[in-house]
Amino acid sequence: MAAPVSIVPLAELLPSGGLTLRTSHPTLAAASRSIAAQREALVEQWIAWLGDRMAVSNAVPRDIIRQELSLLIDVFGSMVGPLRRETKSIWVKVTEEYGRHAAIRGLAAGEVVEELQYLRELLIRFLAPSIAALRPRQGMALLLRLNRLVDKGVAMAVVGYTDAVVASILPDSGDRSSGRRTPDPADLKQALIDIRAELDRTIAPAA
Repeated sequence: MAAPVSIVPLAELLPSGGLTLRTSHPTLAAASRSIAAQREALVEQWIAWLGDRMAVSNAVPRDIIRQELSLLIDVFGSMVGPLRRETKSIWVKVTEEYGRHAAIRGLAAGEVVEELQYLRELLIRFLAPSIAALRPRQGMALLLRLNRLVDKGVAMAVVGYTDAVVASILPDSGDRSSGRRTPDPADLKQALIDIRAELDRTIAPAA
């Protein structure tokens, strides 16, 4: 059963000043608010679907995977809101990073695609009440947009995964750290912190 959609004021999720916000279609704004309001439930369900894959490798601790899923959802929510153009490059970065971490976890390429595809099902399930309340044309437009964004994320995750696999089989050189083969969890966490900081700077009011 789909979880109830909780809508919070847009002003609580996005800055009211600083950046010049474009007028977002009400349908997209509502979807963005719903994603933000249900973020924790989305993460919990995603983790449940990942199941044993969360512990396939000790190279990427469970808490880092949780942080990564939370960040993916936060960035995705911004991608359907007024700041979608500003956060487009961040979506590329976070999904590429997910692909790299998936390679470190020892997943197959198909498993990377499958894990990102879970986001598509999550969005359909959790946004179902909102989508059902729309006119058919609006609902279809929203679904198409969400699907395009997920498809882009899947494609970039595969790019990140491929880069990590290639880097792991090439001989080390003076320009490549051996840390790519045996990554420090602190480095993985820092990569997410950096992306989170970029997202916060983008959506926060200018100082």
